Amino acid sequence: MAILQRMRTPFLVIIFTYTLSIIGLLLIDGVDNDGNPYKLTIFDAFYFISYTATTIGFGETPYTFTYPQRIWVSMSVFFTVTGWFYSLGSLVALLQDKLFLQEFQKAKFVRNVSLLKERFIIILGYNSITSEIIKQANEYGLRSVVIEKDESKRDALLLENFTPTVYCLNADAHNSEALEMAGIKSAYCKAIVSLFENDALNLRIALTAKVLNPNITMAIKSTTKNHTENLLDLGVQIIENPFEIIANQIHMSINTPHTLKLARWIYGLCNLYDPLVNLPRGKYIVCGYGRMGKSIYEVLKQNNFEIGFAEIDGEKTKQLSVVERKMVHIGDGDDRDLLKGLGIESCVGIIAGTNDDTTNLSILATARKLNPSIITIARENELEDFSIFQNSRIDMVFIPAKVLITKTVHAIINPALDLFIKHIRTLSEERVITLTKELLALDLHPLLFTCKIDDTSAPMIVRHDGILSLKLLKTSLKDRSLENNLIPLMHVRHKEVTLLPSWDTPMRKNDLFLFAGDANAQDHLEYIAMNPNEFHYALYGSEKGFLNQFFQKSTPFNEK
Repeated sequence: MAILQRMRTPFLVIIFTYTLSIIGLLLIDGVDNDGNPYKLTIFDAFYFISYTATTIGFGETPYTFTYPQRIWVSMSVFFTVTGWFYSLGSLVALLQDKLFLQEFQKAKFVRNVSLLKERFIIILGYNSITSEIIKQANEYGLRSVVIEKDESKRDALLLENFTPTVYCLNADAHNSEALEMAGIKSAYCKAIVSLFENDALNLRIALTAKVLNPNITMAIKSTTKNHTENLLDLGVQIIENPFEIIANQIHMSINTPHTLKLARWIYGLCNLYDPLVNLPRGKYIVCGYGRMGKSIYEVLKQNNFEIGFAEIDGEKTKQLSVVERKMVHIGDGDDRDLLKGLGIESCVGIIAGTNDDTTNLSILATARKLNPSIITIARENELEDFSIFQNSRIDMVFIPAKVLITKTVHAIINPALDLFIKHIRTLSEERVITLTKELLALDLHPLLFTCKIDDTSAPMIVRHDGILSLKLLKTSLKDRSLENNLIPLMHVRHKEVTLLPSWDTPMRKNDLFLFAGDANAQDHLEYIAMNPNEFHYALYGSEKGFLNQFFQKSTPFNEK
């Protein structure tokens, strides 16, 4: 609206000067070539003034002007040309105006989002973390829409040249109008992602998103228990605390290392045949008593470990309780005397968990000199293509940024995998060891895929009159008497989760199954679920024909 108001004056000047000049030419008599009186038409007057005001000058038309006409034209030239240049200059300046360009880009953004007829997620803020989320979302065919306040970051996003195109709005992420323009109310909007460092901002965004669209899936970062509880009260489905996740992984590496390896494999962070990450019991030194340090402390304390703390930032101690101050030693983590005072020579492991990568590397290098056999664990803060940590012989490296990326992508794009990992702790360590062996027997790199029993993914099973058991899906289409390399990992029915279901489990509409298998098993499963001919062969052992619909001589699959 403000832009239109600023355009009003230049247009009014042009209209006024043109109108005045044209009226004068209409009122002043001219003569034709025969000397007869002649009055210009409106078109003739407008045509003449148009090229006169723009200083083009094609000549007098349609007849040679009289002196009164020339006097009027001479006068008109001064105010029409002046008015034209003023208006043109004003419009050019307006087209270069920052506010105008923002409004133009905003209108273009709204139009692009409204025309988006594919599933997409709204990502708030652009950085190295959200950039990776966008890349992985694109690989799964999920579009992204970004809201970023910082113009330099927005320009960096545009320079990335993502394919397909990522639409970006330059606005405050917590602005309700911006969220609406980003399509939060669209039927194609799958989720909204807010991973800001500011917990209060994340909470505000969650509240705004919930008001605008109560059914939207939200992935929100949280770094404190109090904030997590507030998000749970709002009904946030995906709450991501990277420091708690890292602490839980340390807990699992102490008590259930095989379960940790299986979970990391599902997230794509390791291979099933990789060596175990197992932390022995003993004394540990933790450098950095921040959010990550406190989370790790709770886990080590729960496991009755002896712990020594070192904190570089003396300002942080002012916020600690009296008990915590006595426990935490202030000083540089790479200070030999400090580490010796904490008993580095007798320690089993050291955790460098500060928010500075150089400091963390320095701490571990010093610790290794004092105790060559010590287990080293590091926090890597920067998400770089080339990691110094990976080339520094560190036993365990935790990257909070990568934790956020992995958690977000799986929770939104592959919710079944995220659900399986949440329930995997209910399995005993012995059962996980057996499962890992079974998975490796299938393939060194088994595939994970899901099958939902509905009209889209399994129409043949839904349309069948009788009840079919799960073992139908492992039938080989090359030979019905053979079975494919397939393991059912999870069964979800009415939000009730069953891990490692039996092959005799009956399949019902809207059931969700998670499988592990090779590429051949996945292909055959999809053919059986969707192709009528392949389904008929798997069920009856014969090709589908007209007579076979009435006379089945073969034994149905479930009766074998």
